[in-house]
Amino acid sequence: MNFITVMMTLLVVEAAPVDFDTEIVPILTKAGCNAASCHGSAAGRGGFKLSLFGGDPAWDFDEIVHRLEGRRINPKSPDTSLVIAKPTEQLAHEGGTRFDYDGPEAAMLSRWIEGGAGRARSRRLVEIEIEPRNSLVMLNDEVQLRVTATFDDNRKQDVTDLSVFTSSDPAAVEASDAGLLKLLRRGRHHVLVRFLTDVQSVQVTAPLTDAPIERSEASQHDWVDEEIISTLKALHLSPSDSADDTTLLRRVSLHLTGRLPRADTISPYFLSRDPGKFVRLVDQLLDSHEFVEYWTYRLSKLLRIRPQPTNLPATKAFHGWLRQQLEEDIGWDQIATDLLLAEGDTHNVGPANFYLVGGDARAQAEYASELLMGVRLSCANCHNHPLDRWTQDDYHGLAAIFARVERGRRVRYTTSGAVIHPVTGDLAVARIPGTRFLSEEPDARRALAAWLTSDSNPYFARAMVNRIWKALMGRGLVEPTDDLRATNPATHPELLDRLASEFVANGYSIRQTIRTIVTSAAYARSSRATGDNAGDHQFYSHAFSTGLEAEVLADAIADVTGIAESYGNQPLGTRAITLFTPPESEALELLGRCDRVDSCETSESSTVGLTTKLHLLNGPLLNRRLRDKEGKLNQLIRSGANTRKIIVEFYVLAMSRFPSDDELGYWRDRLESEENRVDRAAVEDFVWGLLNSKEFLTNH
Repeated sequence: MNFITVMMTLLVVEAAPVDFDTEIVPILTKAGCNAASCHGSAAGRGGFKLSLFGGDPAWDFDEIVHRLEGRRINPKSPDTSLVIAKPTEQLAHEGGTRFDYDGPEAAMLSRWIEGGAGRARSRRLVEIEIEPRNSLVMLNDEVQLRVTATFDDNRKQDVTDLSVFTSSDPAAVEASDAGLLKLLRRGRHHVLVRFLTDVQSVQVTAPLTDAPIERSEASQHDWVDEEIISTLKALHLSPSDSADDTTLLRRVSLHLTGRLPRADTISPYFLSRDPGKFVRLVDQLLDSHEFVEYWTYRLSKLLRIRPQPTNLPATKAFHGWLRQQLEEDIGWDQIATDLLLAEGDTHNVGPANFYLVGGDARAQAEYASELLMGVRLSCANCHNHPLDRWTQDDYHGLAAIFARVERGRRVRYTTSGAVIHPVTGDLAVARIPGTRFLSEEPDARRALAAWLTSDSNPYFARAMVNRIWKALMGRGLVEPTDDLRATNPATHPELLDRLASEFVANGYSIRQTIRTIVTSAAYARSSRATGDNAGDHQFYSHAFSTGLEAEVLADAIADVTGIAESYGNQPLGTRAITLFTPPESEALELLGRCDRVDSCETSESSTVGLTTKLHLLNGPLLNRRLRDKEGKLNQLIRSGANTRKIIVEFYVLAMSRFPSDDELGYWRDRLESEENRVDRAAVEDFVWGLLNSKEFLTNH
């Protein structure tokens, strides 16, 4: 290229008009002018309102150029325009100095105004690329990020200086305005990078200890373990040893059936030397009716199947249909499709009750997006999602799909029904979120179902396997589990992708995904932390203890004490997890039952709540059972059992293990009277103590 060509190219670039959407809006975002704390708030500030983070450039252009009688710009003297004078504090500005008067931001704004302050919309952002995306560094090391934007005119531009960098934890990672990161604390941390509407996350990792782990020493069974150990190696975290046989027996029984293992199964399992006994146990549990009952309960909570006293036949039909799907191992894709396309009498057509969960089209859109996509589309109701790709068009477009559903005892899809788009004031056009409008579709639900359950959908499979992972491992790969987005990255993104791919390859089988996870070495690890992994709460170097769900805990207390809870007109002995329309139950309320009116996912905790603890410690929930003449404790005493037998019996019932010699000796010293007779009050206190222990109240 000769000198004249170079000069002509430079002149063309210099003369090119400033593009408002891709050159002016990023300046406002970088300066924080359109943040929620400033002019991007719902009401704006100081009479000046911008769209949140520049999500609506048309609004911003009109606000700057046309409103306030056009006084925010001065074409005759661009440098004195309010849009420059205020943020540079040439005039008093409540927000302080946002950029320099003689800096590149003011120069760009001045050139735009001088060029006519137009909105040519000559190009559109396609995506941004960030380098490096993942950095493994040492403490106090620095990493310089570089952000490149690709536009629809095929041009690429370095937009690092126009990007916003936000550390998820400023005390761990310091992020400068120029994208220079400094790691201040060990661990894995994330920084959000924003340019225009594209928000992404980068990862910076510093090993938690100086000593690396020897990878070959870690137990591995399959690709799940490969992914887990790879992360532990990067963080220099040592994995805990495998849990003992009886701990694993109890853990997997609770996870797969929601029930403590039967007392008569513990000794044979413990004494067996068959190396394949655990896998065989898993397969037996997966094939049991108890598995179907428990996972129907779990999915019922997810689908928010709840008591409807005025419509019990509908609730029964919904629950019965869901149970049948699990019994027949129907794929999650087919279940979702049946839910979306369901029509008919809700007393007979179970999945039609899906449309009775949401009160209206917008509530249905929020419920469906959380359930089937694992995303919080509700954030895009009033404005574009500040941390994700979702727009108001996506939110109200999805609601428009559901607006044509006629709800009542009979559910049907009609040709009428609409929602109003709050920005335009017009009828919202049906839309697949983030994809395309469906104005010509006779039944837009079919297009939605096809898109949602396609093998390439980036949300559907990931959302479900992430929930399954959390149910079994105590923490989701993404938390919260209904908030999948680029700015809330998975702790193990490759593992999440592989689990989703395998889920699809196995016909979206929930059973098969469960089997894959529980037969891994990661699942089998002890919950006892080693010295260097005690602070690990997300990388699975050891098992995480989780509190038993209210219904599971109620069933466990009944099994251990031998006194069943009464649930309305249900036969005595009915398991709490099988109640598809649970009656009023003080016991379940005290134990923290989720009412399923809203999502139950955020209510799951690793510990039993304070209210529950207080009632367990000093309420009738346990005390009346321990004193009941028909209870197991009194049956043992009447049978002439000695103190040792009572101790062993209740350790097996409650803890699913035998007491150690030290435990047995400790309790015998405190429970036996001088005449070697059983002290009734003392053994009641002993059983009470077991049922209030963390070991009993958690799956660990």
